[in-house]
Parts: sequence; C-alpha cells; structure tokens
Amino acid sequence: MLALILVVFCLATGYACADPTTDVLIQKIAPDGTVIQETTVSYQWLEANLPVQGDGVTHYYHQGPVFADDKEAQWDADETTNFKDWGAVKGTAIRDLCDLVGGMSPGDEVMIKAGDGYHVEFRYRNVYEPQPRQGEIVLCWYNGEDSVVGERQGTGYPPSYHAGMRLVFFADDSTNPEGKHVFGNWDMHEVMPEEDIHLFSDLYPSTSGYGVKWVDEVRIYEGGYRGEKGALAKSAMDLTPEEGSEVPLSILPVLAGVLIALGFWRKP
Repeated sequence: MLALILVVFCLATGYACADPTTDVLIQKIAPDGTVIQETTVSYQWLEANLPVQGDGVTHYYHQGPVFADDKEAQWDADETTNFKDWGAVKGTAIRDLCDLVGGMSPGDEVMIKAGDGYHVEFRYRNVYEPQPRQGEIVLCWYNGEDSVVGERQGTGYPPSYHAGMRLVFFADDSTNPEGKHVFGNWDMHEVMPEEDIHLFSDLYPSTSGYGVKWVDEVRIYEGGYRGEKGALAKSAMDLTPEEGSEVPLSILPVLAGVLIALGFWRKP
C-alpha cells in the first residue's frame, strides 16, 4: 500500500522514481543508428582502472533557478543563492568513459542518460576542453560526505550513495566569492552553446538540470544527437531546497484521496 502511495506521488508530481546505478553502458553510435562499439563497466572497475576525479572531501555545487523578474538577476553572476550541494563526490571523467569506445571528435555529442529516461547532451569542447569555471564533467560513484542542506545524496558507494551514479561538474572555485566549487548559472552562460543552456520551465537558467542522477548509459552520437534534447527537463532536481522539501499543494488532494481509499486516513 505504501508503495502504491509512492507511485501515485511520483506520477502526479513528476518526481522520478528510480534506483541507484552500479553499472554504465557506454556506446558509440553512427549517424544511421548503428552501434559502432560498446562496453559495460561497473563503478568498481572505473575506480580501479581509470583516473579518479575528486578527493571525497571537497564539495561540488550546481545552481538552481533564481526566481526574479529581471533577466539579468536570473543569471546571478555573483553566485549568491540556491546552490545545490552534490556532496564530497569522487568519480570518473566523462571524457575517459568516452575513450573506452573510441572517443569523441568535434561535431559529436555525448548523451548522459538516467534509468528514468532523463537525459542531457554535451558537445566535444565541453567534454574534452572544459574551461576551469566549468571543470570536468564527472560521473560520480562515491560520496564522502553528504549535502549540508537540500537534497540528501547518501554516502559511500551505491546503493548507499542513493543519488549515484550522478553527473557533477567539477568547477573550480574562482568564480564564487565564498570559495566554493560552484558551477553557476552565469558559468553556464559563458561556457555552453546557447542552444545547450538548461532553462527550468523554459524560462529560468539552472545548472542543476545537468545533475543527472541514476545514470545508466553514456552514448556518443557521431555528428551530433538528432532527437529531443533535455527530455524531462522540468525535473524535481530544479526545485529550490524549500520547494523540494515540501509536498506541492496541487498533489495534496490526490494523496488524500489515495489515503482515504486505502483506509489510512478518515475525513474529519
């Protein structure tokens, strides 16, 4: 019964329900859809065989939307609010994963896809030639310390690291006044092609939309990805800590109806 309630909640709110991942399928795909090369690796293999990004102590952050009427304020160039603490993570650079199946070339795009269907795409330059303010794009499989505020990630390896495997940008600390490693919305403005910028509700810049969790596939598309980009882009990851910690008012009648039907709650 409780599982049914959870499913109803997920469907009605758009929250994704999935499990931590421990393996990732990596593919290189030709323009005609043919799989050129592929391999599946576990996080244990990644840790033992490829360079490890992160130290398990340093926290890395993305930034959620800044809800302001002024468009300039929405970019929050001074990085003042709504940071998403992804924890003190360690992982493997996406470029190193790509190299396992032949790597990317200029003009290619790589898709990072989660088990719930959410996916994002990046171009060669952002993967292989990242600016320091962006940092390496990393598939994280370990968290040494949980988030201080906001969404809890879990610690250790998956499944204890219950947000893993998660995509995190290892930005340097040069653009943040507090010395935090924040990949902020203005950083995104400066390093991403305009058509790749993530907008929450198609309006507010938000780098948290890149923080895909439960990653199970990495796909290189020769010549670029031709499908719909940023599928399910209006995800729960973009909510502010306050919004993410409360049940939206619109779902309360639905939950109440389910509880009444199951006999957990009686009308007053």
